Amino acid sequence: MSNISVKICCISSIEEARLAVAYGAKAIGLVGPMPSGPGIITDELIHAIAKTVPPPIETFLLTSETSAAAIIEHHKKVNTTNIQMVDTLTDRQYQQIRAALPYVKLVQVIHVIDENSIQEAIEIAEMVDAILLDSGNPNLSTKVLGGTGKTHNWDLSKTIRQEVKVPVFLAGGIHKDNVKQAIDYVQPFGVDLCSSVRTNKQLDEKKLEDFFKALI
Repeated sequence: MSNISVKICCISSIEEARLAVAYGAKAIGLVGPMPSGPGIITDELIHAIAKTVPPPIETFLLTSETSAAAIIEHHKKVNTTNIQMVDTLTDRQYQQIRAALPYVKLVQVIHVIDENSIQEAIEIAEMVDAILLDSGNPNLSTKVLGGTGKTHNWDLSKTIRQEVKVPVFLAGGIHKDNVKQAIDYVQPFGVDLCSSVRTNKQLDEKKLEDFFKALI
């Protein structure tokens, strides 16, 4: 199997978490309150799921909070190993989060929109443990912060991956038929997916199996 790290997002139950891990996921994503998008669950359920996930599997809290104080408060309710910030952090207050949560990894989502996304990623990569490149758009009237099922411009993503020194996850429209192309072209540390392994919003074991087979 490819040594790529696979993160299965939008996990909605302990059973889904176990299924994702059984097929080879190295990380799971747990979605907190969002203005839009799939997979939103309560903080209580995020905490319950995260408690059952054995190391070294990573658990990611997806938070749409934008201030350090609110993100710290959100994480203390759920106790995941990572915080995935899907929106812009106010005044880039990453050090405040680190001071309060020194053992938690910080992952910033960069929504790859245009050339400006490259510079944003380069600057923020200096302050976080990883970045995740996705296809949302926080500039819309109703923010789209992930879960679009759409690819973005991989040329921009490849440039970002080449320019930053931290691990890069590639998200947005990744599925069994394009994952090898995505890995070969962008060469990310990991890939992140949600809708492509689901049927009627539920994790689909056959789709999971087909996806992981595509990585061999």
